[in-house]
Order: sequence, then C-alpha cells, then structure tokens
Amino acid sequence: MSESKINPTNSDTSLGSSSAQPSRGQSRRWAWIAALCVILAAAGAFFHHRRTAEEPNRRSTRSSPPAPTVSTATARKGDIGVYVNRIASVVPVYTVQVKSRVDGQLMSVNYIEGQLVHSNDSLVEIDPRPYQAQLAQAEGQLERDKALLENAHVDLERYQIAYRSNAIPEQQLATQVATVHQYEGIVKLDQGQVDTAKLQIIYSHITAPISGRVGLRLVDPGNIVHATDTNPLAVITQLQPITVVFSPAEDELPAIQKEYSQGQKLVVEAYDRDQQQKLATGTLLAMDNQIDPTTGTVKLRALFPNEDNSLFPSQFVNARLLVRTERGVTLVPTSAIQHNAQGAFVYVVQTNQTVAMRTVTVGLADNDANVTAVEGVEPGEIIAADNFNRLLDGAKVAVRTPGEEPKQGARRVAKAEDESKQGGRKRTKGASAGDSGP
Repeated sequence: MSESKINPTNSDTSLGSSSAQPSRGQSRRWAWIAALCVILAAAGAFFHHRRTAEEPNRRSTRSSPPAPTVSTATARKGDIGVYVNRIASVVPVYTVQVKSRVDGQLMSVNYIEGQLVHSNDSLVEIDPRPYQAQLAQAEGQLERDKALLENAHVDLERYQIAYRSNAIPEQQLATQVATVHQYEGIVKLDQGQVDTAKLQIIYSHITAPISGRVGLRLVDPGNIVHATDTNPLAVITQLQPITVVFSPAEDELPAIQKEYSQGQKLVVEAYDRDQQQKLATGTLLAMDNQIDPTTGTVKLRALFPNEDNSLFPSQFVNARLLVRTERGVTLVPTSAIQHNAQGAFVYVVQTNQTVAMRTVTVGLADNDANVTAVEGVEPGEIIAADNFNRLLDGAKVAVRTPGEEPKQGARRVAKAEDESKQGGRKRTKGASAGDSGP
C-alpha cells in the first residue's frame, strides 16, 4: 500500500520542469527579432543620411548646366542691292545658216568642225567651171553687140549730115536713131549677163558672212547642192558679244523701267544652274515692247562681251539683274534673324558672355550673300549665329572660337557636363567620408 501511493512532491517537480523549457526558447527568438530590427533601422538611417548628403550636390548639378556654345557674327556697315533673279537663256546676237546660192557640185569644205572663223574666211568651194563658161559666152556676146552699136553710131552721124543737106528724108534719120538705142539696150543686156556670170563664180566660193563659231559639217564634198535646198551647208553663231534673254514678272517692271528710263546702265550677272559660280557680267541692252498676257512677264535682253567664251548659245543660266543699291546700311547674317509673335529679333552677345534679345526691323535681303539689312543693331556688335533653341534673354553662353566646328563645340559641352558630374560625385564621397569619421 505504501508503494502504490503517489508522491505529490515529485509530480509537481516534473510538471514544473517541462513548462520552463518552452519559455527559454521563446525568449531566444524574440532576442533575434529585436537584433534584426536594430540592424535594419541602422541600415535605413545610414542610407537616409547618405541620400540626404547627395541631394544638394544633385540640385547644384541640375541648377547650373553648362553654358551653350554658339558661333558669332559681327554686324557690319555696307551696301546691299535689290536684285531680280530669273532663269535665262543665252541667245547669240547673230546666227547664220550658210546656204548655196548656185547649183553645182561641192568640191571642198575648208573649215574644221567647231572652228572659230572670221568674216570672209573661205568655207565651201562649189565647182565654178559652168559659170566660167557662161561668163566667156556673155563676154563674147557683149563684144559683138558693142561693135554693132559702134556701126550704128557711124551710120547715125552720116544720116544726120545727109539730112541737113536734105539728101534723105526725116523718117530714115529717125529709124537710125532708134537702131542706135536698140543696140545700146542690147549692150546693157549683155553687160548684165556678164555681171551675172561673174556673180555666179563669186557665189561658187562661199565665205563666212560673220565672225563666230562654225558648227558640225552638214554636207560632204562630192554632193550636188542647189540654191533651193532647205538644209544649210554650215551654221555660224556669233559668240562675242552674246546676249542673255530672261523674263521678270510684270510686278517687277516698274522698278526696272524707272532706272532704265533714266539712262542707268543696269548690271546683269549670269550664274550657272546651281547659282554657285558667276559666269559673266553684262548690262541690260533692251526691253520688249509688250507684256506676255499668258505668263504676265516681259522679255529683257542683256549684252555680255563674253571674251572668255564662258557663255554658250542656248545655254540655260540664272540671270541676276541689279535694280538699285542701298548704301550705308547695317548688315547681319540672314540666318541670325529669329522671329516670334512680337516680330524679328537677334541675340546680341554682351561683354559678360551673356546674350540679350534685341528687336530689329528687317529690310532688304541678299539671299546669295546670306545677309539682310536691319535696324536696331549697331555696326560692330556681336550677334549669335546658331544654337538658338538653347538661348534665352540673359542666358550665359560660350563663344565658339573661329574655325571650330559645331561638333567640337558639342563635345566640349558634353565634356563640361561630365566634369560637372564627376565633381558632384567627388563632393559626395568627401561628405560620406566625413560622416563616417566620427
């Protein structure tokens, strides 16, 4: 009975030890959680502090971007002309189609294709022998009729003496007078035939009627040519001087006519098709007498000496007529003029390397020289010439040195931005090192 009794003391001790073990494990877990929270809080505070230290550097970098680089031009005082530009055609003063005036066989061609010939130079020889024979025949006929005329004059003198002596009637004297007149007419006719035969021989030797350039050979020796042929034997075109014909609009005619009617020699320049090279310079020669109603234009002709043969017949060129000239105006590059809702303006570069927006009044423009007359800018002032999309009134700029390419300027701006960023990083590292020191 004593062994079967339960010992209350031992039972309580066993229960107490089994409940104490779970309490110690929970305490360890809570300790680890608390340590992890402390570590996370410390890391968050560190990164927050570092971000707060870098933020002023970022703001400083964003608030002061590098100054834009611009090229510049200087406003200058000069002259600008009012021009009329039109497509034109080169037209020779004289163009001659050389044709035969007699029939015959072509014996020789005495020119080289494309040769410059002078007036009266031999071009073509036609067989003259038939006309030489006609000349001999006409001269023989003339000599015979001259002899008959002399005999008629002798008889007339005899009849006059006889008539004064009343030896012959008046009718016989009058008949002899008529016979003399008849032979005189025959002699004139014979002389005309002689002159015609001589002229035919001259026509057999064809010469250049004008000085100029002869074209390609159109007929070969040995062919029979006729005076009625439609095709010429050669074509000669005068090159010096030569003219250019162009047609300005009727709206431009009053200004041209005002200067032309005052006797002014209006200068006309001829440029190539691309308007890059000036070919020749001449003067306005003549003006057509009416406006073409279909196009609303009037034809003008300009004369060019063409001593260097730079202009070629039927060549298309760009004619540039100087109507008048305005002198002593302020000129700036046309590309430097910008426009907004208030009007035209330019950016003037100040001595402190900033730009000031200056309103200007635009006058005449010379598109070929890329200059425009303006009012509002003084000669000698420096004007910004590019990079307008990055310019503002009062903005700081970096002036591109003469000869520096825009790409190089862009590289310099990028380099400045990189240096600015690198400086910001160095300042950030320095601030971080200072924070970690204590």
